Amino acid sequence: MSELVLFSNAMSRGNTVDLLLKILDVPYKRIELGYGADMHTAEYLAINPMAKVPALVDGDVVVTETAAICLYLADKFIEKGLAPALNSPKRANYYRWFLFTAGPIESAFTIQDLGIELNEEQQKSSGFGSIERTMACLEIGLNSAKPFICGEQFTAVDVYVGAFVMFLARYNIMEVTPAMETYMKSLATIPEIAEVLAS
Repeated sequence: MSELVLFSNAMSRGNTVDLLLKILDVPYKRIELGYGADMHTAEYLAINPMAKVPALVDGDVVVTETAAICLYLADKFIEKGLAPALNSPKRANYYRWFLFTAGPIESAFTIQDLGIELNEEQQKSSGFGSIERTMACLEIGLNSAKPFICGEQFTAVDVYVGAFVMFLARYNIMEVTPAMETYMKSLATIPEIAEVLAS
């Protein structure tokens, strides 16, 4: 088996991949890259032309984008139980919340962070509408968690969505709702996540 190599930065979304790899309990090598010159070398640009982290190298396979890396790893090690079976209807929620978090949620918070406010007409053509609508949709997903997004099975999507919810709570970016609190209590039953929550 080829060695897994994770290119990351301690202040990046790569920490989500790092957490998933620890939960999977598989060997990997982490290479820390500084923002700026480290991510713009010819060698690294050949791995990720976006000059961003994280990036995962698995032999001849290169995977970028945090959600894609998490999906790839959960399927690569499907025997670890962090992905629903390929023919399971639970894959619907699994994909939905992975992509909702990578798409509308990421976009909504980027726009907010930049201080941009979309008018009603712009909201119609944006993929997320408004941050209020996006968060209301996330609330529906968290309220439906029983106790995890795919039901009783803890999966990689809980690592991905959970990392976002924990980030919001840790940095007081938004008021933590009862649904978020309940979800984080469920996540805390996973030792590796409990360690992150306690740090």
